[in-house]
Order: sequence, then C-alpha cells, then structure tokens
Amino acid sequence: MQQTPDSPDPVDSPSPNFEQLAADIKIWGRELGFQHVGISDVDLGEHPQRFAGWIARGFHADMEFLSRDIEKRTQPATLIPGTQRVIAVRMDYWPADTRPWEILRDGNRAYISRYALGRDYHRTIRKRLQKFADRIVEAVGDFGYRAFVDSAPVMEKPLAEKAGLGWMGKHTLIINRHAGSYFFLGELFTDLPLPVDAPVSSHCGSCSACIKICPTQAIVAPYQLDSRKCISWLTIEYDGVIPEELRAPIGNRVFGCDDCQLVCPWNRYARISPEKDFLPRHALDQASLRELFLWSEKQYLDATEGMALRRSRYPSFLRNMAVGLGNAPYDPAIIAALEQRLVDADEVLAEHIVWAIAQQRARAVVINTFTN
Repeated sequence: MQQTPDSPDPVDSPSPNFEQLAADIKIWGRELGFQHVGISDVDLGEHPQRFAGWIARGFHADMEFLSRDIEKRTQPATLIPGTQRVIAVRMDYWPADTRPWEILRDGNRAYISRYALGRDYHRTIRKRLQKFADRIVEAVGDFGYRAFVDSAPVMEKPLAEKAGLGWMGKHTLIINRHAGSYFFLGELFTDLPLPVDAPVSSHCGSCSACIKICPTQAIVAPYQLDSRKCISWLTIEYDGVIPEELRAPIGNRVFGCDDCQLVCPWNRYARISPEKDFLPRHALDQASLRELFLWSEKQYLDATEGMALRRSRYPSFLRNMAVGLGNAPYDPAIIAALEQRLVDADEVLAEHIVWAIAQQRARAVVINTFTN
C-alpha cells in the first residue's frame, strides 16, 4: 500500500544503509527503463525567486495554475509534509527516423513535436514510478512517497538540475551532456534521508543557437521564455485567437515546437528511445495538414486516444491546422478544404480559416503574376 511522507513511521523497522540504498535505487531505476536517476534535497535555492519574477512579468501567459500554490510549488516539504529527498528520473523519448527537418521544410506536412507522437508519457512514466516505489518497498518496507509526472505544483526542472540529471539550458530545458535534452522527467518525493547527488555545471557557454532559431522569438533572453510567444503554448495550451503576427512564424508546427532543441549542439548525443510507447502512432510523424484538417471529431478522438495530443481540444486542433494550411504552398484543394470547414466553424476557428484562405489566394496572385 502506498504511503505518503506524512504517514506514520513503521514500527521497530531497522534503519537501512542509506548509502547502499541510494546506489541500489539507481540500479533499480535503470532496470525499470529510466536512463538516469538522481537524488536531491528540497532546497531550491534561487529558483523560487526567479520563478516569482517570471510570473510577475506575465511570462506564464494565461496558465494561471502556475501562479497558484507558490509556496507548495517552491517548497516540496510544504507540498508533501515530511519530504526530505526527491528521487528525480529521466526517460528518453526521441523516436527514430522521424526526419524533423524534412517535415518542417515540407509546408504540406503537419509537424507534431516529437515527444507527442506516441503514448501519453504521463501514463507510461507514472506506472513506471509506481513500480519503482514498489521495488524500494520490497527492500526497506513501507516508506513515505508520492510520485509526480508533470503534475501538481512541482518545479521539475530545478529539482532535476539539483539531482544532477543535467543543467538548465538557455531555452529553459534540462540538458544532459551525454544525452541532450529529448527526455521526460518524473519524481518520487520521499521521507527517506538518502545521500544527495551533486549538480553538474552548465555547458552552454557562449552558444545562443536556441535563442536565434526560435520562430517567434519567444526566448527573450538566456533562460527567459515568454510563453505568450511560444509555439508550444499557442498550439497546445491556448484555445483563443492566435495573434496574426505570430501565425506565419508558426509555419506547419501544429502541436508544439522542437526548433530550440533541434539546433542544440548537445543533442548530437541524444539517444534513440528504447521505449515502444513513444513510437509514432497512426503515421502522425508524416501526416499531411489537409488530411488532418478534414478529420471528423470522432476520427480525431479515436486516433489520439491515450496520446498527449489530446491536450489540444478538437476545435484548437482544427485552428492549428488552419494556420498550417494558411502557411502552406498554394493549392486549390487547400482552399476548397478551408471553405468546406468554414460553413460550420465557430468564431475562433472561422477567423483563422478566413486568414488562411486569404494567404492562399495571395500566393495564387503572385504565381499568376509571374507565370503570365
């Protein structure tokens, strides 16, 4: 039975050798499919102050949940009383043979962030963390713990950094010098007084490739991301009207964006994930924009069942496709598909469809000018 760090202590249980337990925990984690396991304490240092400044600047966009429960978010022992350590884990997700640059250069294809092509990582990692905790219980008996995967008010990246899984890159993602940045994070908050790992030093140096490549210039300074401009926020979290000045830079990125990672020199060391759950489903790594735009809601729900793609609701999914089609090379079939959807589109979708039709027709005028 799962305990939490505020549960009663077991009676008359011998104290384990925590040095040996920490070493064993890292072995068990790798056996369960985590590529890296590290242990940190619960002092987040300067990160709470930085986070407060980020919120104050409005960089969290409309994600109001980030501005709630600040104390719990920045103090793990307040979120889960009794927490002494955080066991942080990394699981690689990069799928083989998805040709990201090729898809990005093909304006007729839909680019979906590589992390979202397979099964919803929350499910995969949460189950694996439970098995991880069960394995520790086998060794030491009941102990207090709580598992998190991008859930609850948890500062995952600072905890991962402190646990030695990598350093915070200028794009605000964790980078590991032996594995790049294409990985998910998870945590076990625990009351076990395990020895902690040392953080690693930063190795970004003077490189600013991630800042320069960002299509919407959302990385406003090193380690500073303005979510209001970020394609990942715009296409996943945001349900409203995408500002017109950001639509062309979005290109064919219909769910998330990987550009800042694709250009990172450290991702030359990224490893292909051995996890079958993260393999692309339904050929979504090469689907056409027009094909997806014509999906019915049932087709969308059937195809995205159990996937992180469900984070984007069907109306937003269509909105994103409309933006992609507006940026695609001129094609009368695209205009026909857009006009077909316009008939029963809601107000938000209709605005993007009208914009996309205008973009397509403008390209037609240019083509006719140069061919006549």
